[in-house]
Amino acid sequence: MKTHLEFTGLSPEDRGASAAIGNFDGVHLGHQAVLDIARNWANTHDAPLGVVTFEPHPREFFAPDAPPFRLMNAEAKSNRLAKLGVEQLFQLPFDAALAGLTPEAFARQVIADGLGLRHVVVGADFCFGKGRKGTAQDLKAFGQQMGFETTLVPLLENLGTPVSSTAIRTALSEGRPRDAAAMLGHWHRIEGAVLHGDKRGRDLGFPTANMSVDRLHPPKFGIYAVLIDILDGPHKGSYHGAASVGIRPTFGTNVPNCETFIFDFAGDLYGTHVSVALVDYLRPEVAYTTLDALVAQMHADCDQARAILKAL
Repeated sequence: MKTHLEFTGLSPEDRGASAAIGNFDGVHLGHQAVLDIARNWANTHDAPLGVVTFEPHPREFFAPDAPPFRLMNAEAKSNRLAKLGVEQLFQLPFDAALAGLTPEAFARQVIADGLGLRHVVVGADFCFGKGRKGTAQDLKAFGQQMGFETTLVPLLENLGTPVSSTAIRTALSEGRPRDAAAMLGHWHRIEGAVLHGDKRGRDLGFPTANMSVDRLHPPKFGIYAVLIDILDGPHKGSYHGAASVGIRPTFGTNVPNCETFIFDFAGDLYGTHVSVALVDYLRPEVAYTTLDALVAQMHADCDQARAILKAL
């Protein structure tokens, strides 16, 4: 997959895509339905399959001090879209200049002239341009004027409930990762580089891969059965494990992070990029009065996680 960080200066071979447009936070089933329509058009018209998204997320731009809400960082989103066969990822910088474009200017300067898209697909609730004044129907009308085709997709529902990033956040906040996965169409994952931590897990016999959850919507703090993909380096591959997401209350109040113990693994992962999929919520965080009690519970957590993951 080729990633473009601007909408100017594209080579001719990078233009002419059939592209789904949106924030694609979580790349859930609704997003995938939009992407499937773009893919079908691309296959029929011999065009590359593309996605137009924005970084940072517009909500982060307009409300930088709001609580974290993102389901995915840019790396995780890119990885997921690549798995779905996207050939051209247009990850446009969302800044004051882009935010200030009128709907007509966005359609002309970004979609038609900048990216040279032949076909765009958006959800029926899509809004764009300054003040979110442009509607999906407006985009369709602009396309007729400017030479690109537009397809509108109705909202997808799951058991009568609209599939949305908001509903997925709620499921994760309540410790229901399988319900989130049912709407996502894949496990919810925390991805990023393995960072140096306090090395407490190693001292307790449970060395962990520590990852930041900064700027991400926090799932319910506690212990999870997880699937792990090591994405690069000499240990690249898939593993099972147990992870703690939270503030580690036994050791005081700490910055939230994700600490993953990988079963039957030995190796240095610092700097490696890892993807941790939340499968089942096992229990909440507890502040233990002794390290022996903590270690005993960690053994029990790992036994429970092994049994859950073996049954997948």
